[in-house]
Amino acid sequence: MMNKSDLTLNELLVFNSEIKNVEKSAAIAYLMLIGGHLGVHRFYLKKKVSAIIQLVLFLIASGGYILFAVMSALIDEGYDSMALFVIALVLFLLPAIALFIWIIVDLCLISRMVREYNSVLEHQLVEQIINHRAQQQQY
Repeated sequence: MMNKSDLTLNELLVFNSEIKNVEKSAAIAYLMLIGGHLGVHRFYLKKKVSAIIQLVLFLIASGGYILFAVMSALIDEGYDSMALFVIALVLFLLPAIALFIWIIVDLCLISRMVREYNSVLEHQLVEQIINHRAQQQQY
């Protein structure tokens, strides 16, 4: 397996210019974590499945919160629908708590996720440069 040290000076210059265009920034990922309940930081790091799960959890929690607020208002007005109130509370709390815990875990994992993503990109780029070198040598 080839690595950066196997590249010539010109290839290394190409590598550095190309990697700067595609690598992900940990600082940007942390900033996106502020909106973490939407999974934005995971979309940024191309972790689409878990990003979609976070987004769905957020939507369920939001819907549960709205239902909870409506049911609270109805109970205050004298309607007796305590079962729906409890369901709304559960629909809000369970996804919200799961999402909160997931965001805390992501706060600890995000730097590693960025390093892994960038490492994979580096290996792919080195491989492309080496393949290009091999094609050039054939001619």
